[in-house]
Amino acid sequence: MQRYFLYLKYDGTAFHGWQVQPNARTVQQEVEKALSTLLRRETPVTGAGRTDTGVHARMMVAHFDAEAGLDCRQLVYRLNGLLPRDVSADAAVPVSGDMHARFSATSRTYHYYIHQRKDPFMRAYSCGLFYPLDFDAMNRAAAVLTEYDDFAAFCKSNSDVKTTLCKVTEARWVRDGEYAWHFVITANRFLRNMVRAIVGTLVDVGRGRIDIEGFRQVIEGRRRSGAGESMPGNALFLENIEYNLK
Repeated sequence: MQRYFLYLKYDGTAFHGWQVQPNARTVQQEVEKALSTLLRRETPVTGAGRTDTGVHARMMVAHFDAEAGLDCRQLVYRLNGLLPRDVSADAAVPVSGDMHARFSATSRTYHYYIHQRKDPFMRAYSCGLFYPLDFDAMNRAAAVLTEYDDFAAFCKSNSDVKTTLCKVTEARWVRDGEYAWHFVITANRFLRNMVRAIVGTLVDVGRGRIDIEGFRQVIEGRRRSGAGESMPGNALFLENIEYNLK
C-alpha cells in the first residue's frame, strides 16, 4: 500500500464543516464517497483540520492509502468528475507512509475577509462591517499574538482539546481596496473557532472598545467570555498548509 496526499479546495457554504457527522452533508463525506467509488474499495481520508460549518478552503490536504503506482493525474481528473460542484481536487501526491495530513503539517494559514461598504457581490464570502475601524490599532494588536503561546481565550467553550498552546508566526491586516480588507494569520495549529474569535476581538480594538493593553489582558485571562464575539464563518478561508514532504 502507498500513502497519498490529496490537495482539495471547497466552497463551504452548503457544508456542515469538513468532518463526517450523522445526518449532515460534510466535505469529508463527499470526498470519501467519490474516492471509494473510483478506487472500488472503501477509502477513508484524514484531513489536515476540521473546518466549521460554512468555512471555505482554498487548500485542504487529506491523506488516504491505496495501491502503489496510481496515475495521480488521471486520478484527479476522474475524481473531479465525481465530486460535487462545490469541491474540487487539485493534485494527488505519493508520500512516505509516516506522513500524516494533520500531524505532519508544520503551519496553517487562514484569511478572514471583511468589507465596509454594502456590496451584493461580496456578501457570500466576506463579512460586512459598516462602521469605522482603526486598522492601525488592529495591526498593532494583531502583532501581540506572536508574543503568546496560550490561546484559551479564543477557544470555543467546552472543546475537547488536550492543550490550548499554539505558535502564531504571522498576524496582520491587509488592505484589498478602498473598502475591503483581509486578516492573515499563520500558526502551527489552531483551536476550534480560534480565528473567528481573534477577529471579533480585533474588531473590538478597531472600534475603540478595548486598547492594546486590554487585548493583552484578554489573552492572559484565558477565558472565552473575555474575548470578542465569534465572527461569521462564511468569510473565513483555510488558505494554505505547509509540510516538509519526505
